[in-house]
Amino acid sequence: MDPVGGLLDPRARGAFILRSLLSAPWSIRIADGAPLTLVAVVRGSAFLDTGTATATIVPGDVAVVRCSGPYTVAGSAATAPQVTIGPDQVCRPIPGVAGARPMGPLGLRSWGNDPDGATMLLTGTYHSPAEVSRSLLAALPELVVLRPGEWDSVLLDHVIREVDRDAPGQDVVLDRLLDLILITAVRTWLARPEASPPRWYTARDDPIVGAALASIHSRPDRAWTVGSLAAEARCSRAALARRFTELVGVPPMTYLTEWRLSCAADMLRRSDATLETIARDVGYASPFALSAAFKRVRGVSPRTLRVNNASTSRAPA
Repeated sequence: MDPVGGLLDPRARGAFILRSLLSAPWSIRIADGAPLTLVAVVRGSAFLDTGTATATIVPGDVAVVRCSGPYTVAGSAATAPQVTIGPDQVCRPIPGVAGARPMGPLGLRSWGNDPDGATMLLTGTYHSPAEVSRSLLAALPELVVLRPGEWDSVLLDHVIREVDRDAPGQDVVLDRLLDLILITAVRTWLARPEASPPRWYTARDDPIVGAALASIHSRPDRAWTVGSLAAEARCSRAALARRFTELVGVPPMTYLTEWRLSCAADMLRRSDATLETIARDVGYASPFALSAAFKRVRGVSPRTLRVNNASTSRAPA
């Protein structure tokens, strides 16, 4: 595995992708509980407010919203929310708001209050936490905005063309386009000076720690020790332990356990492999050993994680 693969590995499955056509005044309160949403402007502009961060986006911009609570997308900061989008992706009017145009479906994957609206938004939502790695979610602030000069905004043109189509396999095409936009956006953000990526992400550039991390990431099934990792990094055990803990924030064996369990969690969510197979692939001698580590570190059993994932991975209404 690419050492960065565990961070940049979204897998949208039947993602909620929508084109919104809007005329002012408009304001939408998003309370769908989704772990991650991308909002892009095709024409017009939009104001985003997560409660702790705000931004105005214009054509070519893409906003990545990682917000556990409700947030607002509006034509202007002065417009109060008129409707709420809930966990079932159903639009409900907010009582007591006067002068708002009715909002509803406007064709295939299209929605809004005016088919000729001056504002057009594209929204892509990962509706299950299982579709986005925990490390990716942990790495992002609540709101990231990328401008056209910072990222390959031509990707939006592909989505605009595909969102109108109803060809066989169209949902898969849109899922993969959404993943590509997210990966491009996150990589661009991680390169910013103000970004706060995971410590291992920056530590991979260190010649000693980077070699150890590459070994752990690519071969979690091996019976690694501090000594064998030090041999891969061509240094002493003491030097590796000291530098690894200094740069990554945890000792090598603690990080190895966390990585193995992250790989196991992804396999539990994304495959029907047996627990025995998963245990072997991530370096545990038996399913019992993996289950014990999983419960100790993550507080749930592998079986519980798989069952919970199956119940939350269904597509929204």
